[in-house]
Amino acid sequence: MTTDDDAEIERAERMQENLQRIEELTQRLIRALGSKPPSNPGLNAPGGDLYAKAAAAWWVEWMQNPGKLLEQQIAWWGKSLSHWIEAQKQLAHGQLEPPEDDTPEDPRFANPLWKTHPYFNFVKQQYMIYAQAVDDAVSAIDDLDETEKRRLRYFSRQIVEMMAPTNYFGTNPDALERAIETEGESLVKGLENLVADLEANEGELVVRLADERAFKVGENIGTSPGKVVYRNRMMELIQYAPATEQQRETPLVIFPPWINKFYILDLKAKNSLVKWLTEQGYTLYMVSWINPGPSYADVGLEEYVDEGFLTAIREVKAMTGQARINVVGYCIAGTTLALTLSLMKKRGDTSVKSATFLTALTDFSDQGEFTPFLQDDFVDAIEGEARDAGVLPSHVMARTFSFLRSRDLVYGPAIKSYMMGETPPAFDLLYWNGDGANLPAKMAIQYLRRLCQDNAFAEEGFELFGERLRLRDVDVPLCSVACETDHIAAWKDCYRGVQGMGSRSKTFILSQSGHIAGVVNPPTKNKYGHYTNADLKLDHAAWRESAAFHEGSWWPRWDAWLAKRSGKWVPAHAPGDSEHPPLADAPGTYVVAPPTD
Repeated sequence: MTTDDDAEIERAERMQENLQRIEELTQRLIRALGSKPPSNPGLNAPGGDLYAKAAAAWWVEWMQNPGKLLEQQIAWWGKSLSHWIEAQKQLAHGQLEPPEDDTPEDPRFANPLWKTHPYFNFVKQQYMIYAQAVDDAVSAIDDLDETEKRRLRYFSRQIVEMMAPTNYFGTNPDALERAIETEGESLVKGLENLVADLEANEGELVVRLADERAFKVGENIGTSPGKVVYRNRMMELIQYAPATEQQRETPLVIFPPWINKFYILDLKAKNSLVKWLTEQGYTLYMVSWINPGPSYADVGLEEYVDEGFLTAIREVKAMTGQARINVVGYCIAGTTLALTLSLMKKRGDTSVKSATFLTALTDFSDQGEFTPFLQDDFVDAIEGEARDAGVLPSHVMARTFSFLRSRDLVYGPAIKSYMMGETPPAFDLLYWNGDGANLPAKMAIQYLRRLCQDNAFAEEGFELFGERLRLRDVDVPLCSVACETDHIAAWKDCYRGVQGMGSRSKTFILSQSGHIAGVVNPPTKNKYGHYTNADLKLDHAAWRESAAFHEGSWWPRWDAWLAKRSGKWVPAHAPGDSEHPPLADAPGTYVVAPPTD
C-alpha cells in the first residue's frame, strides 16, 4: 500500500469521526431547541393587516394600471429567462463558463467562484435578479401610506436578505471549500458554535459576535481605577480616581444607557472616554445601572428619574460640596436626562450647570428605521411579553437592533461561526454589544407607548410626578453630539430634538460614523472627523450643507466647551468621603451581576 493510500484512508477516517461528532451534536441541538420557552408570535412578524393592506394596494394598482405591473413581471421573467438561455448556450458549446455577468459588486460574493464557476454564478445572478424584482415591486405600490410602505419595504428586504445563497451551505463556495479542506472539521466546529449559542440562550438563537472568553470586565476591559461610593436598588455610583494633581471644581456625572452596560465608555485604555476625561482633570462619576429581573416589573421611568438621576445628582453634590454639577446622558439615558431636566425646571431645582446629550432622541415625530417595530401589532406583542416576564428580555432588544443591519450583524457572523466553524473575533466593542440588560416591564411600555408612539414629551407633554413635562422646558446650556450614520438614533432626529429645547445656549456636533464608533472616538486614532455649525435654526439638511468639517475626534472640542463650565482648579481628592465610604472597586458589582430575581 502506498503512502498516498495511507493518507487517503486517514482522511476518510477523520471525515467519519467528524460525521459521528455531528450526530452527537445534533442530539444536543434538538435538546437545546426543545428548551426554548414559547414566545409571542407577534415578536417575529408583522400582523396580517400589513399583508392585507399590501395585497389590497397591489390589487388597486392592478385595476388602475395593469400595464405597469405586467411590465414589471415580464421584465423579471425576461431577465430570468435570458440568463437561463445564456447559461444553456455556454453548455451547448461545451464551455463550462458562466455567461456575461453585469451584476453589481457585493462583498458577500467575494469568492472568485461566484464569477468563474457556472453553477455559483448562475445562482448569484438569479438571486440578484430576484432581489431587484422584489425591491421594484414594493417601490411601485402607491396606495399605501408612508408608514405601511416603510414596514413593507423593511420586511420584504428581510426576506431577500434571508434568501441570499451565501446563507445556505450548498450554495456557499467558501463553506464548501472549508469543509473539504478540513475533512469536515469546520462543520463540526460550526455545529458546536450553534449548539453553544442555543444552550446559552435557552433555545433562542442569538449569534455571538465576539469571543466571550477573551474579555473579563474589570480585568482587561472596564479597568479605570475608582470606587463605588453609593448604591441603591437602581444603580451603583462610581467615582473615578484622579489622574491629575488638580481637578476641575465642578463634578461631571455620566448617565449611560441601561439597555447595555456602562463600560462602553471604558473599554480599553486606548479608547476609554473615562480615562481620557480623568486625564483632562475632571472629577468624574459614572452611574452603573442594575440589570433588572422580574421583581422590577413595576419599576418605571419614575424610578429611573428619582432613584437614578436625581439621587446621583444629590449624592455627588453632597460629596463634592458643589451646588451645581455637569451631566451627560447617552442614548436612552439622554432621553431620560431631558425628562429629568424638565422636571427640575418645574421644581425650581438649578443643580445642573450644563448637560451633554450623546446620540439622544427626544423628538420621535419621525420613527425612522424603527417604524416597523413601533406600530401597534409589534408594540402589543412586546407589551404582552414584558408583562408576562416582568421584563423585556435583553435578547429581544438585541435582536431588534441586529436585524436593522441583518447582513452585518446576523447573517455574516452566522455564516462565519456556523458554516465556517470560525471562533468569533476578540473584539471588545462586539463583546460589549452582546452584554445586554433587561428592561423593566413598566418602563419599557412607558417608553414605547408614550415617548416613541405618542411623542408626548415633544408634543402635548409627558406626565410624571404630577407634572406635565415638555421638551421646551430643557433650558440649561447644552451640547448635543450625534453620529452621521447612526441607525439607532438618526442624527437628523437628534438635531430636531435639540431645536425643540428651550436653552438659549446650544451646541450641536455631528460626528462621523455610527451610534458607538462615532462616540467612542479617541483623539489618538485620528479616524473620524466631525461637523459644526452654530446656526441651529436651519433644517437638518441645510445645517449639514453649510457645516464646517473638522479632522479628528470631537472629544477635544467638547472638552473646551465643558471646561468653560467646570469652574476653577482645586486639589484632587480620592473617591468618597466619611459619609460615602468606598463600597467596592470599580467597575463595581452591578455591571457583572446576573439579572436580579
